[in-house]
Amino acid sequence: MKIFFYVVISGILVFGCATTKEKNMDLSVTNTASDTIRIANDSLEYEIIIIEPGFNVWLATQRPRGYYSEQFLETRNRIYVTEFNQRVLQPFRFNPNLYLQQINYEPTIHYGYEVNYLLYNYFLFFERKYHQRFIASRGGNY
Repeated sequence: MKIFFYVVISGILVFGCATTKEKNMDLSVTNTASDTIRIANDSLEYEIIIIEPGFNVWLATQRPRGYYSEQFLETRNRIYVTEFNQRVLQPFRFNPNLYLQQINYEPTIHYGYEVNYLLYNYFLFFERKYHQRFIASRGGNY
């Protein structure tokens, strides 16, 4: 299971190494396996792969696409990524098996709604599954 998380983080890092291009960002979202989601644009400037048992089933129970604004998702993802990256740098304080490597999420890059929606929901899933809490102001039992 930990290997799946490593693959997810690696996928997140790949999509973070992109340049900014807002034209021709035709995203393709495919399910390559029952618990794998791949998001990429046609020119492969970035790619995110989420491989986590139960994520697809859990995602189907969450608020639908379009519920959140893109600005909301971008803001939350910046907060999540910053906190996640801080935890990567503190392996004695946080489980290094959960926080393997930093996520390169550039606030100046327009990743599009779909990437931000799935990344945000993955962080929510990660919080619940691994009993982690990133944003203290959010409610919920973990």
